[in-house]
Amino acid sequence: MDRRDFLKTGLAAGSLMSVSRFAPGRAFAANDERYDLVVLRGGEPDAMFDRGIAALGGIGAFVPRGSKVLVKPNIGWDVTPERAANTHPLLVRRIIEQCLNAGAREVRVFDHTCDNWTRCYRNSGIERAVKDAGGLIVSGDSERYYQDVEIPNGTSITTAAVHELVLGSDVFINVPVLKAHGAARLTIGMKNHMGIVWDRGHWHRNDLHRCIAEFAAWRKPHLTVVDAYNVMRSNGPRGTSRDDVATLKSQILATDIVAADAAAAKLFGIEPGDIRYLALDAEMKLGTMDLGSLSINRIRM
Repeated sequence: MDRRDFLKTGLAAGSLMSVSRFAPGRAFAANDERYDLVVLRGGEPDAMFDRGIAALGGIGAFVPRGSKVLVKPNIGWDVTPERAANTHPLLVRRIIEQCLNAGAREVRVFDHTCDNWTRCYRNSGIERAVKDAGGLIVSGDSERYYQDVEIPNGTSITTAAVHELVLGSDVFINVPVLKAHGAARLTIGMKNHMGIVWDRGHWHRNDLHRCIAEFAAWRKPHLTVVDAYNVMRSNGPRGTSRDDVATLKSQILATDIVAADAAAAKLFGIEPGDIRYLALDAEMKLGTMDLGSLSINRIRM
């Protein structure tokens, strides 16, 4: 599939992004009920977040004054932002700014990276974005930062060593980048949880899809923001060149991580039920991948 075909499949042909159903500038449904999920298209990452979070009631609905916030992007790879292996730094910066403006006591950011962590943090642009926004960027590269937790009803994964920042935060905001993945087919919100555990190898050795699904039962993020500005359509999760990337200029926000991942799969051009970990989580009733049952605000910038 070339880039034009990918754009056509993921956007024009997908009911999720049907242009006729966009509602520019509308934050709430006619009955003042807040939306379950917001899908934005056509803006820059920071501007889309501003519009999207407003449609979910504003950042204050998620971040109480004085709270400790963890923002968890994908920073796993030593590549520059245009390669789309990591979350876009402009989005990370804006989320931190909004949290601090809402009165958060602190906003910390980390990832347990796959490539060298100092190079990942620097070359992704995320380290600079965090510092410029007034946040704190923390290493995930030492086992001493991780503590064992039990996974409820787990079979493929019964325990996991989880970074102390996840355990100590009041608010957990998950900020994955949407991209292809060789083993999981897509990496989005639930797959991004692998960056908060120490032994990611266990997941790969013990039914990756089931581990992704079962871990999601341990702690759900308060908010999932899917970065789909640049999308790696092939050779994920690291990619090989800019040729792997299509620019979609899109973003998805939801409190239900399963719904967020389902919407992102549709945006990519894949039916949510064809992603095994998504189907498992829906069976486990950890969220919904039935997008037709949700109140969705589609915003064209």
